Amino acid sequence: MKEIRSNILPTNDGFYGKFGGQFIPDQLKVEFRKITEEFLRLKNDLQFNSELHYLFKNYVGRPSPIYFAKNLSEKYGSEIYFKREDLNHTGAHKINHSLGEALLAKKLGKEKIIAETGAGQHGVAIATSAALMGLECDIYMGEIDVEKEKPNVDKMKILGANVISVKSGTKTLKDAVDAAFEAYLREYETAIYAIGSVVGPYPFPMIVEYFQYFSS
Repeated sequence: MKEIRSNILPTNDGFYGKFGGQFIPDQLKVEFRKITEEFLRLKNDLQFNSELHYLFKNYVGRPSPIYFAKNLSEKYGSEIYFKREDLNHTGAHKINHSLGEALLAKKLGKEKIIAETGAGQHGVAIATSAALMGLECDIYMGEIDVEKEKPNVDKMKILGANVISVKSGTKTLKDAVDAAFEAYLREYETAIYAIGSVVGPYPFPMIVEYFQYFSS
């Protein structure tokens, strides 16, 4: 197994230069400290990394193949290659961090994953990962996105996720994020919040970045 090393590490207080940090309610600070400490321990744990590596190889289907785009290369006079992340299980790169987050939730003794999704790809990946790990899954999605992305909504429901339509504000991803985090505030003792990008309060950017790096 290759050495896992990240070149984009935050400071001890969670800042990436002038960005980042952790601006959260006081009741979450102790919980976030636990998540951070357990993640930092597990990322150096051989058994955890071996389990994750096995899932990436045999469940996701990584490493994703490199495809030489002959026609595009001829058209633009360059050698153009595609990294075929669309061939991963669930059809995108989202499964990479989703599996890591679900496995982390399991190690933390959580019973549920709470997440948000816009186009639905993160939602499908999280629902898949939660089903694999035997975890409950609540996914918040703006009402407009629920209607636009019905095929992905159907997939999430088939996988056992509870898709919650958010009818406030713009009824899109921004409001789904707010609703998901509000729900997490009520259930943080038994649930974990699984964000879909390198954003949000520390340690979530570091967690997502690491699992994406690990899978590459």
